[in-house]
Amino acid sequence: MRIGGCSRLSTSEPLFDTVIIRFGGEIGIKGAWTRKLYERRLIENVRAVLKHYAIPYNALVRRFGRLYLKTPSAWDAAKKLSRVFGLSSLSPALETTSKMGEIVDKCVYLAGLRLKKGNSFAAKCRRVGKHPYTSQEVCREVGRRILEAYPLLGLRVDLTRPNVTLAVEVREDRAFIYADAIQGVGGLPLGVQPRVVCLLKGGARSAAACWLAMKRGCPPVLVHFDNDSFSGETRLDTALDAARVLFEWAVGFPRELHVIANGLNIAEIVQKCPRELTSLVCKRLMLRIAERTAESEGAEGIVTGDVLGEGSTHTINAFKIQDTVSRIFPVHRPLLGFDTIEIENLTQKIGIHKTVAQEVGESAVALKKLTLASVEDVCLAEEKLNINELVKRSMETIKTLSL
Repeated sequence: MRIGGCSRLSTSEPLFDTVIIRFGGEIGIKGAWTRKLYERRLIENVRAVLKHYAIPYNALVRRFGRLYLKTPSAWDAAKKLSRVFGLSSLSPALETTSKMGEIVDKCVYLAGLRLKKGNSFAAKCRRVGKHPYTSQEVCREVGRRILEAYPLLGLRVDLTRPNVTLAVEVREDRAFIYADAIQGVGGLPLGVQPRVVCLLKGGARSAAACWLAMKRGCPPVLVHFDNDSFSGETRLDTALDAARVLFEWAVGFPRELHVIANGLNIAEIVQKCPRELTSLVCKRLMLRIAERTAESEGAEGIVTGDVLGEGSTHTINAFKIQDTVSRIFPVHRPLLGFDTIEIENLTQKIGIHKTVAQEVGESAVALKKLTLASVEDVCLAEEKLNINELVKRSMETIKTLSL
């Protein structure tokens, strides 16, 4: 959300000295103990971002529903912190005392930088604490003084659709003046939920599913199955690109991608199993391996980028057949009800610029359309394989790449 409209102010100009950091609405409705836990995690994540990007700051002050970051790099800090899960919005601001005269002076100063000829403007005020004035009195005085200070600009007050809104937030003996709000991502602070294994194919869809799990507080354990030895092509590079983007949303957490060789497994499945069942057998094997990985990494769930209705292996029946092999951890499909356009919009928001189409459609090993199958059919096909040996072989090939 942008409060201000026509900006004449360069965001690199060292004007603001504070960032108002607003907690997401979900945090505020939690019980006292849970809210305290979530806010503590959120502060740790904010500090990790500031350290990672070497953003200087003097203090990080916690108030109910807010953090106030004292920094000479307010715009840069606000933009970087907008990717921290659990924040609703951030505003670069000017700090002053709660005295009416100083508040008005700062508003007039900011108005001179933001308003141009013919603009409309409005003032709004929010107060916490006791003060010798009301919020309406602040707004009226700010409006009067701005019109008085800039008569040649032909300004006008518009409380409905102003070009620029000057906002005042008074907290006890301090006040903060701002004109912009950078939209946060919301959700829950990363780290307040258990880790989950995210199967990262290398395209936008699986990355988007991982991001949605992260938004609910789950740190990701990224796993990529490399089919190069079977298909003759690798998607490792695109998986690495997607992983790097995801880690920009998870600053302070391990930046690792676990790569598992899977080509020999696919070759054996294609050779020994009925063609119409090869895709399901492959998916079940990957879930078995993912579950073993979750155990070894201390994760408590598995996330895939499956979308309902994309093909014969993306039906409720097919998901049921796949999930029966995951006996310890649940399999999550955050994109279950998304369509292609919705996924494209989400990936653009995340910053993954690969086309969603690269993951749409059947697996390369699905050589024939699957019509109807049962768990019994697939289990019978798997009897031709030494599943335990395939899982063991794959676990021995795991390479962990640090990014």
